[in-house]
Amino acid sequence: MEGSFFIDTFIFIWLGVITFLLARFLRTFSKITKGVSEKDLRVILEEILKKIGEQEKNNSELRRQIELIEKNGLKHIQKISLIRYNPFLETGGNQSFVLSLLDAQDSGIVITSLHSREATRIFAKPVAGGKENGYEFSKEEIQSILLAQKTKVQENKK
Repeated sequence: MEGSFFIDTFIFIWLGVITFLLARFLRTFSKITKGVSEKDLRVILEEILKKIGEQEKNNSELRRQIELIEKNGLKHIQKISLIRYNPFLETGGNQSFVLSLLDAQDSGIVITSLHSREATRIFAKPVAGGKENGYEFSKEEIQSILLAQKTKVQENKK
């Protein structure tokens, strides 16, 4: 009699577990087939797989476009610095300046303006990888490039 009680209890618990799992399965199945009429499961699953395949194609195309944008973005001006200074000790004010415009690889241009009472002269020199590219840099130009290089470039974190 006592063994029969344990068997009945086990069967009752087992039926409860099976009922719970069946209810969960039916709820999931009804979510998948929601809004679908007169179609069998195979057709529904084929449609889902087709949509997943299309999404994977779209995702790979988007990934390719993002990589291209990131690659091209490295060539845009990302680091800027401006230094004002007085090149002539006997005249007043910091009217002269150096402007550095660099991309992610520290290449770009340095624009220098020398202001005096008689005239203002403007020079532009190319920068390649943070180094001189055919023209010698003044100490102010070097200082401006170094300051621009300290600018943090936002990187993609994968």
